[in-house]
Amino acid sequence: MKKIVSIENAGMTFSTKKGEFTALRDINLAITEGEFVSLIGHSGCGKSTLLNLIAGLTLPSSGVLLCNNREIAGPGPDRGVVFQHHSLLPWLSCFENVHLAVERVFGAKESKAELKTRTEAALKLVGLSHAMKKMPGEISGGMKQRVGIARALAMEPRILLMDEPFGALDALTRAHLQDELMKIIAATGSTVVMVTHDVDEAVLLSDRIVMMTNGPAATIGQILEVDLARPRDRMALAQDSAYHHCRTEVLRFLYQGQRHPAAA
Repeated sequence: MKKIVSIENAGMTFSTKKGEFTALRDINLAITEGEFVSLIGHSGCGKSTLLNLIAGLTLPSSGVLLCNNREIAGPGPDRGVVFQHHSLLPWLSCFENVHLAVERVFGAKESKAELKTRTEAALKLVGLSHAMKKMPGEISGGMKQRVGIARALAMEPRILLMDEPFGALDALTRAHLQDELMKIIAATGSTVVMVTHDVDEAVLLSDRIVMMTNGPAATIGQILEVDLARPRDRMALAQDSAYHHCRTEVLRFLYQGQRHPAAA
């Protein structure tokens, strides 16, 4: 498979009132097209910082990040971001929230009719055709998050970056959206990098799980290959020994190899 993201000796240091704070050091990671990679670790291990570096929202203090063999020097439409909080504009409808992104990316080369079709297709993909005219205040948290996913997908990014996209949702809604995400990724073939605290979520969704050491100066401690056939069914996996092996490996790393300082 073709390499789409390459992170080479990347580090991130922030200037604070108390001096310099090193969040990340010596990050080396290659991600291939169509791969689903999860970043997992204890709070403060730099997962979101690493995701922001890939998104171009921040630039590394050292090393280099490449996307499609070009240095990442800032945000771009080739990388769509979905945050934990949906970040919808409350005065715009679901359709208008997605259309705004579509117009920004494709407005110069597509007609109004084509932009409308593209927006409607993205909302249909996440199962929200019936809610296009609704305002964010009129829909549930899970639906808002699906609008955020639709907005990112509508830009046709090479990479979908997700920062704990389901973290604020109840367990049933979270499970439903995980299943929907698996279907969407299968349909689009998108490359995904997702930050999560949830071990079961990481194993269910991922091709590889990147486990981060504790911060400060966090780095990649271990990378686990999740060799489970797709499509994946959560009920069938409940009895799958390979699933439980992956889950145990992540738990062993997090709670034996990387006990959180507060628990020490």
